[in-house]
Amino acid sequence: MFTGIIETIGRVVEKKYQGENIHFIIESSFTSELKIDQSVAHNGVCLTVVEIEGNTYGVTAIKETLDKTNLEHLEIGNLVNLERAMLVGARLDGHIVQGHVDTTAILDKMITKDGSTEFYFELSDKAEFSLVDKGSVCIDGVSLTVVKADKRNFHVAIIPYTFEHTLFHLYREGDIVNIEFDIIGKYIQRYLKATNG
Repeated sequence: MFTGIIETIGRVVEKKYQGENIHFIIESSFTSELKIDQSVAHNGVCLTVVEIEGNTYGVTAIKETLDKTNLEHLEIGNLVNLERAMLVGARLDGHIVQGHVDTTAILDKMITKDGSTEFYFELSDKAEFSLVDKGSVCIDGVSLTVVKADKRNFHVAIIPYTFEHTLFHLYREGDIVNIEFDIIGKYIQRYLKATNG
Protein backbone atom coordinates (compact mmCIF):
# COMPACT_ATOMS: atom_id res chain seq x y z
CA MET A 1 0.00 0.00 0.00
CA PHE A 2 1.19 3.51 -0.84
CA THR A 3 0.15 7.09 -0.11
CA GLY A 4 0.81 8.87 -3.40
CA ILE A 5 3.53 11.05 -1.87
CA ILE A 6 6.58 10.73 -4.13
CA GLU A 7 9.85 10.08 -2.28
CA THR A 8 12.30 10.59 -5.10
CA ILE A 9 12.70 10.52 -8.88
CA GLY A 10 14.61 7.58 -10.35
CA ARG A 11 16.17 7.01 -13.74
CA VAL A 12 15.85 4.05 -16.12
CA VAL A 13 19.37 2.83 -16.90
CA GLU A 14 18.50 -0.43 -18.64
CA LYS A 15 15.45 -1.94 -20.36
CA LYS A 16 15.38 -5.58 -21.44
CA TYR A 17 12.56 -7.55 -23.04
CA GLN A 18 12.06 -11.00 -21.54
CA GLY A 19 9.38 -12.69 -23.62
CA GLU A 20 6.26 -10.54 -23.11
CA ASN A 21 7.73 -8.96 -19.98
CA ILE A 22 10.08 -6.00 -19.60
CA HIS A 23 12.86 -5.92 -17.01
CA PHE A 24 13.92 -2.45 -15.90
CA ILE A 25 17.08 -1.43 -14.06
CA ILE A 26 16.43 1.72 -12.04
CA GLU A 27 18.92 4.11 -10.46
CA SER A 28 17.62 5.80 -7.32
CA SER A 29 18.76 7.67 -4.22
CA PHE A 30 17.20 5.08 -1.88
CA THR A 31 18.54 1.90 -3.52
CA SER A 32 20.85 1.23 -0.55
CA GLU A 33 17.77 1.02 1.71
CA LEU A 34 15.93 -1.52 -0.45
CA LYS A 35 15.82 -5.28 -0.13
CA ILE A 36 14.82 -8.10 -2.46
CA ASP A 37 11.02 -8.71 -2.55
CA GLN A 38 10.25 -5.13 -1.48
CA SER A 39 7.44 -3.26 -3.25
CA VAL A 40 8.16 0.07 -4.94
CA ALA A 41 5.70 2.16 -6.93
CA HIS A 42 7.06 3.30 -10.31
CA ASN A 43 4.86 6.04 -11.80
CA GLY A 44 2.18 4.59 -9.53
CA VAL A 45 2.74 0.96 -10.56
CA CYS A 46 3.63 -1.46 -7.76
CA LEU A 47 6.60 -3.61 -8.83
CA THR A 48 8.72 -6.06 -6.82
CA VAL A 49 12.46 -5.53 -6.40
CA VAL A 50 14.17 -8.66 -7.75
CA GLU A 51 17.83 -7.59 -7.82
CA ILE A 52 20.05 -4.93 -6.29
CA GLU A 53 23.51 -3.84 -7.42
CA GLY A 54 25.26 -0.69 -6.26
CA ASN A 55 22.88 2.24 -6.64
CA THR A 56 20.58 0.38 -9.04
CA TYR A 57 17.85 -2.21 -8.64
CA GLY A 58 15.80 -4.35 -11.00
CA VAL A 59 12.05 -4.88 -11.41
CA THR A 60 9.98 -6.78 -13.95
CA ALA A 61 6.67 -5.69 -15.46
CA ILE A 62 4.48 -8.44 -16.91
CA LYS A 63 2.27 -8.08 -20.00
CA GLU A 64 -0.89 -7.43 -17.93
CA THR A 65 0.86 -4.47 -16.30
CA LEU A 66 2.32 -3.21 -19.56
CA ASP A 67 -1.10 -3.32 -21.24
CA LYS A 68 -2.69 -1.06 -18.60
CA THR A 69 0.11 1.42 -17.91
CA ASN A 70 2.63 3.73 -19.56
CA LEU A 71 5.64 1.62 -18.50
CA GLU A 72 6.22 0.14 -21.95
CA HIS A 73 6.93 3.68 -23.21
CA LEU A 74 9.80 4.15 -20.76
CA GLU A 75 13.21 4.32 -22.41
CA ILE A 76 16.76 4.39 -21.06
CA GLY A 77 17.36 7.79 -19.48
CA ASN A 78 13.68 8.44 -18.69
CA LEU A 79 12.76 9.54 -15.17
CA VAL A 80 10.17 7.84 -12.97
CA ASN A 81 8.27 8.84 -9.81
CA LEU A 82 9.23 6.46 -6.98
CA GLU A 83 7.58 5.65 -3.65
CA ARG A 84 8.27 2.78 -1.27
CA ALA A 85 5.37 1.04 0.47
CA MET A 86 4.09 2.93 3.51
CA LEU A 87 5.08 1.91 7.02
CA VAL A 88 2.40 0.78 9.46
CA GLY A 89 1.80 3.64 11.86
CA ALA A 90 3.02 6.29 9.44
CA ARG A 91 0.92 9.32 8.56
CA LEU A 92 -1.25 8.88 5.48
CA ASP A 93 -0.35 12.22 3.90
CA GLY A 94 -1.92 11.45 0.52
CA HIS A 95 -4.68 8.86 0.17
CA ILE A 96 -4.90 5.06 0.04
CA VAL A 97 -3.06 4.00 -3.12
CA GLN A 98 -2.64 0.33 -4.06
CA GLY A 99 -0.22 0.69 -6.93
CA HIS A 100 -2.76 -1.03 -9.19
CA VAL A 101 -3.24 1.24 -12.19
CA ASP A 102 -6.76 1.24 -13.65
CA THR A 103 -6.14 2.98 -16.95
CA THR A 104 -4.13 5.70 -18.65
CA ALA A 105 -4.95 9.27 -19.62
CA ILE A 106 -3.59 11.76 -22.13
CA LEU A 107 -2.54 15.25 -21.10
CA ASP A 108 -4.68 17.66 -23.14
CA LYS A 109 -3.35 20.99 -21.91
CA MET A 110 -1.59 22.84 -19.10
CA ILE A 111 -2.51 26.26 -17.79
CA THR A 112 -0.05 28.19 -15.62
CA LYS A 113 -1.65 30.38 -13.01
CA ASP A 114 -0.33 32.64 -10.28
CA GLY A 115 0.79 30.03 -7.74
CA SER A 116 -0.32 26.80 -9.41
CA THR A 117 -0.47 24.89 -12.68
CA GLU A 118 -3.62 23.18 -13.93
CA PHE A 119 -3.35 19.94 -15.90
CA TYR A 120 -6.26 18.76 -18.04
CA PHE A 121 -6.53 15.05 -18.91
CA GLU A 122 -8.67 12.82 -21.12
CA LEU A 123 -9.12 9.24 -19.93
CA SER A 124 -8.23 6.52 -22.44
CA ASP A 125 -11.51 4.74 -21.81
CA LYS A 126 -14.88 5.66 -20.40
CA ALA A 127 -14.75 5.82 -16.62
CA GLU A 128 -18.06 7.42 -15.74
CA PHE A 129 -18.49 7.94 -11.98
CA SER A 130 -14.89 6.85 -11.29
CA LEU A 131 -13.89 10.43 -10.53
CA VAL A 132 -15.76 13.07 -8.58
CA ASP A 133 -15.13 16.75 -8.00
CA LYS A 134 -12.81 17.22 -5.00
CA GLY A 135 -12.21 13.46 -4.83
CA SER A 136 -8.84 11.71 -4.91
CA VAL A 137 -6.95 10.43 -7.94
CA CYS A 138 -3.44 9.06 -8.37
CA ILE A 139 -1.57 10.29 -11.48
CA ASP A 140 1.77 8.57 -12.19
CA GLY A 141 1.90 7.76 -8.49
CA VAL A 142 1.07 11.26 -7.25
CA SER A 143 -1.91 11.68 -4.91
CA LEU A 144 -3.99 14.63 -6.11
CA THR A 145 -7.39 16.21 -5.66
CA VAL A 146 -9.70 16.37 -8.68
CA VAL A 147 -10.78 19.94 -9.38
CA LYS A 148 -13.50 19.06 -11.89
CA ALA A 149 -14.50 15.81 -13.59
CA ASP A 150 -16.97 14.59 -16.19
CA LYS A 151 -17.33 11.27 -18.02
CA ARG A 152 -13.90 11.23 -19.69
CA ASN A 153 -12.17 14.47 -18.77
CA PHE A 154 -10.84 15.90 -15.54
CA HIS A 155 -8.28 18.34 -14.28
CA VAL A 156 -6.09 18.87 -11.25
CA ALA A 157 -4.16 21.84 -9.86
CA ILE A 158 -0.52 21.38 -8.83
CA ILE A 159 1.27 23.50 -6.24
CA PRO A 160 4.85 24.58 -7.09
CA TYR A 161 6.46 22.05 -4.69
CA THR A 162 4.67 19.08 -6.29
CA PHE A 163 5.38 20.50 -9.75
CA GLU A 164 9.15 20.64 -9.11
CA HIS A 165 9.56 17.41 -7.09
CA THR A 166 7.67 15.03 -9.39
CA LEU A 167 7.53 14.39 -13.13
CA PHE A 168 4.88 17.08 -13.57
CA HIS A 169 7.50 19.68 -14.50
CA LEU A 170 8.51 17.46 -17.44
CA TYR A 171 5.04 16.76 -18.84
CA ARG A 172 4.07 17.99 -22.29
CA GLU A 173 0.74 17.92 -24.12
CA GLY A 174 0.08 14.44 -25.50
CA ASP A 175 1.97 12.62 -22.75
CA ILE A 176 0.40 9.42 -21.41
CA VAL A 177 0.06 9.05 -17.62
CA ASN A 178 -1.05 6.24 -15.32
CA ILE A 179 -4.34 6.64 -13.47
CA GLU A 180 -5.46 4.84 -10.31
CA PHE A 181 -8.96 5.68 -9.11
CA ASP A 182 -9.80 5.93 -5.42
CA ILE A 183 -10.22 2.42 -3.98
CA ILE A 184 -13.17 3.44 -1.79
CA GLY A 185 -15.00 4.79 -4.84
CA LYS A 186 -14.28 1.58 -6.76
CA TYR A 187 -15.78 -0.56 -4.03
CA ILE A 188 -18.88 1.63 -3.91
CA GLN A 189 -19.25 1.33 -7.69
CA ARG A 190 -18.92 -2.46 -7.50
CA TYR A 191 -21.50 -2.69 -4.71
CA LEU A 192 -24.01 -0.51 -6.54
CA LYS A 193 -23.64 -2.56 -9.73
CA ALA A 194 -24.12 -5.81 -7.77
CA THR A 195 -27.25 -4.49 -6.07
CA ASN A 196 -28.56 -2.66 -9.16
CA GLY A 197 -28.29 0.56 -7.14
